[in-house]
Parts: sequence; structure tokens; C-alpha cells
Amino acid sequence: MNDLCADIGYKSINHYGEQLCGDHVEIVEPNDNSTVIVLSDGLGSGVKASILSTLTSKIISTMLSEGLSLEECVETIAATLPVCSVRGVAYSTFTIIHLKNNQTAEIIQYDNPHVIIIRDGRNWDYPKREMNIGGKTIYKSNIVLQEDDIFVAMSDGCPHAGIGITYNFGWRRDQIADFIETLAPAGYTAKNLSTMLVDECDKLYGHKPGDDATACVVRIRKREPMNMLFGPPSNRDDADRMMSLFFSKEGKHIICGGTTSSIAAKFLKKPVKTSLNFVRSDIPPIAEIEGVDLVTEGVITVNKVVEYAKDYLGENTMYEEWSLGRDGASLICRLLFEEATDINFYVGRAVNPAHQNPDLPINFHIKMNLVEELSKSLRQMGKRIKVSYF
Repeated sequence: MNDLCADIGYKSINHYGEQLCGDHVEIVEPNDNSTVIVLSDGLGSGVKASILSTLTSKIISTMLSEGLSLEECVETIAATLPVCSVRGVAYSTFTIIHLKNNQTAEIIQYDNPHVIIIRDGRNWDYPKREMNIGGKTIYKSNIVLQEDDIFVAMSDGCPHAGIGITYNFGWRRDQIADFIETLAPAGYTAKNLSTMLVDECDKLYGHKPGDDATACVVRIRKREPMNMLFGPPSNRDDADRMMSLFFSKEGKHIICGGTTSSIAAKFLKKPVKTSLNFVRSDIPPIAEIEGVDLVTEGVITVNKVVEYAKDYLGENTMYEEWSLGRDGASLICRLLFEEATDINFYVGRAVNPAHQNPDLPINFHIKMNLVEELSKSLRQMGKRIKVSYF
């Protein structure tokens, strides 16, 4: 094993006027050493296409997670899926990226636009082996992973963007690769890269997509630990033990909550430098403690982070807000969503007397629920989460 990990994100837009997307992305992790990503594109759009793409991706990912070889999976799907007698194309196409031990990637491609790989900041013409399985042409590649590699899998709705509107022949694959090349050095997350790519497709379509368009991005990066402290311990005698464990951990340290930051400052023998600078009217100001990377208010700030996390996993419409913001919630989001891969939560169970005011919509259970919701969202982002209660 190495210290690399995969950041995976995707986004889709539907064919104009359709309620369902004809593309589907399935991500499964059969074990800690394996991740299977399948992007499938059903013929046409709407309900039929959605069913075909969902079935295809589910069948492939399930078979792979049960230990069948890629060739067996592809052969089964290729033999199962008919070819449209009118158009002469398969009813569902697919791209498979199988990551093993964060060391190698197997790529299987059937009738989808070829995966773009950005290596060392440039579009890489990686080796592909042409195979014939079940009478269908399949391309297979085996890649040894490197840090900062970016894989971009997409449905044909991406290169078809802008046909007859912005471009005569659509947004060509090499032009999409150039687009990703310009974004790669900025260190965007896989989710944000896929969002920017699909948003650009939407613009090229004049916001009336003529096809479903999906982009799935895999970014290979080093593991980055992060530690977050939220709330004082229920037993005051546990404060020093909680702080010792928190500050002994490798990685950056985030502290949320006024009482919590006071306990941390006392432990570090450093003052808390508070601020009255409200960057946003709805988010309390941040503070500073020497030796701590970020100090924020507690419940209100974390609640905003949870809101951003849920949007990030969905349409990701708020990414510009938190990626550019200087308030506490935005700063936490950049640390947790973009930088961290392994996050340790240290959560105090003490009941804050200030939160027992019946006029305030805050109570102990809300704080615990926030931790659970944030942990759940971060796991869905592919983060490794550990929560310790005190």
C-alpha cells in the first residue's frame, strides 16, 4: 500500500425537458483496497435510457465487487445488451475505472468517449489495447497511478455540447482535455472539476441540453489527515485527555465553539484572540489561537457546513460561495472538502447552558445530529471518518 487515495466526484445534466437522466454513475468499494467506478449511458434519453444505464452500471459494479474478472463482466453485459437495429449502436455504453490498492487503474471502455487522463499537468495519450468481446469492440488500459493524475470519464453528451450552436462539430475531446488542463493546477476537488465541466457543457447547449451529459472525475492525491474538535467533554476531568489526544494527532486542527476554544487555549497556555469582524451577517466571526489552524463558533457555523456538504453531494450549486468565502463555515468547508482525506472528530457531550434558553432553537440533540449528518456527508465524499465522544 502507498499513501495515495482517490478523490471521486461526478455531475449530470438531463436532456432538456426530461425529468430523468439517461446516464448513471455507480461507485462501489468491495473492500478497502478496491474501488469500482462505472459510468453508463443509455440510448436516447428519459425513462428508458435511465433504466438501461442504471441496470448496466449496477450489474457491472455488482459482478466486479463479487470478484468476477473485468472480462467476464464485460462479456456478460456485451452479450446481454442488444444493438439498436435502426441506429446500429448499443442500447447502453459504459466506462469502467477499477482502482486497486491505490496503485493501479484498469480502464474498460465501450462506445463512450475515451477517458481523458491529465498527467504532469498535460493531456496524456495513454496506451489502449483493443479487444473483441461478444462481438463488440472494447478498449482496455492498465495504468500505474501517480500523484496528481486526473481521470475524466464522460458520456457523449459532453463532446456533443454546442453542436450547431457554439461549434460546428461539438466540443471535441481534445478541447475538453485543454479545458481540464487549465483547471488542473488550481487543485480543485474531483466534484468541483466535474461540476465546472458539466456547467460548461450546459452553457454550450444554451442551457437547453440536446442530450444527457455526465462527467465523472477521479483525482489521485496523497492522504491528508485533519482533526476537528466540537464541544467540551461531559466530564470536566476529561478535558486534558481530550486535548492531549486532539493535539497529538498529525494534520491540521479545527476547533468549533466558544467554550471549547477556551479549554483548548488554557491547555496550550495561549490566549484566544477574538474578532468582531462579521464577514457574513449569518455566520459568527472566527477567532485565533496560536498553534490552531482554525477557530470558529460552534453550532451555527457547523450547521452551515452541513448545508454546504449536502449541496456539494447534490447539484453543487453553492461551491463558488464556500470556495471563495472568508467566513468560518467556508474556511471549514475548504479544509474538509478539498484538503482532508482522513478526518478525526473529537466531540464533547457537555450540555451548553446557553443552549437551554427556550428562545433559542439549539439543544444538545441538534449538536449531536450535526456531527452525525456531517460525518455521513463526508463519508459519501469518500473521506475516512473517525468520531470519538467525550
